[in-house]
Amino acid sequence: MRRQKRSAFTLFQLLIVIAILAILIGLLLPAVQKVREAAARTQSQNNLKQLVLATINYADTYAMLPPGVDDNDFSATAKLLPFFEQQNLYQQIDFKKSIDDDANAQWRKTRIKTLESPQDPIQTVKNEWGPTNYLFNDLVFYLNSKLKYPASITDGTSNTVAIGETLKGDGKKQAVDVHRQYVLLKKEDLKNTGPDTGVKYWKDGKNIAGDRCASWMDGRFLQGMFNGKLLPNDERPDVSCGGVSGVSALRSYRDIVQVGLLDGSVRSVTNGVTHNTWKAAMTPSGGEVLGADW
Repeated sequence: MRRQKRSAFTLFQLLIVIAILAILIGLLLPAVQKVREAAARTQSQNNLKQLVLATINYADTYAMLPPGVDDNDFSATAKLLPFFEQQNLYQQIDFKKSIDDDANAQWRKTRIKTLESPQDPIQTVKNEWGPTNYLFNDLVFYLNSKLKYPASITDGTSNTVAIGETLKGDGKKQAVDVHRQYVLLKKEDLKNTGPDTGVKYWKDGKNIAGDRCASWMDGRFLQGMFNGKLLPNDERPDVSCGGVSGVSALRSYRDIVQVGLLDGSVRSVTNGVTHNTWKAAMTPSGGEVLGADW
């Protein structure tokens, strides 16, 4: 009885199959990456939406917007905790003591998913602090501010930025990436600080800090607040003057940044937005008109 010969791949045929599979995988990976990026962008938009709605609900409850920072350095985010399903955490915090006090040590390191953008690959900045990717506009939310809502927003709630998404710092103290590091000066330097102030410090590698957005509990400048005096993804570095104020941009590795507006909506802003339009969107009662590039 004759045995039938089984057909088998030759080495040449096997190489062709491997080559075809490699091509298919190469075509598939960019599509998968795009799907992941879209999902991350949507999740971050949802986070922003939750935060701006929490802000509006706070205003409905207290007849005013939360302060950007109080005398104990607590952020607007900390005051909003009960309004985005963090009531239990809120009740554990001792707001009569500083954020640095031992009484708040356990709570300030809490990680909150709503405050972390999936678009930022860096997870934490300091192990003892829970981070955030969302900063409040310090022209609306500032030290002990109590703006009436919506009465004080005369430019219109749909025309005024409440919160912006940005990248966290990486903890480094070298001038490596303006998306991650910034220039830290003393609060006395604020009166002489402008958009170009950080350029020379950055070039010389002096006074560099990498702790942006290290703590959602901390309301100080570049921890809980930004002011948009630099355009989105400006090439010049951010500057913080002792955490009081300074100059800053929203940061991303894309050609857009995402913001939440005081009417509860969320939108993307391109890097090419003009200075006049961006300034108009940041001020709550400046009387400016948003440009066509908004």
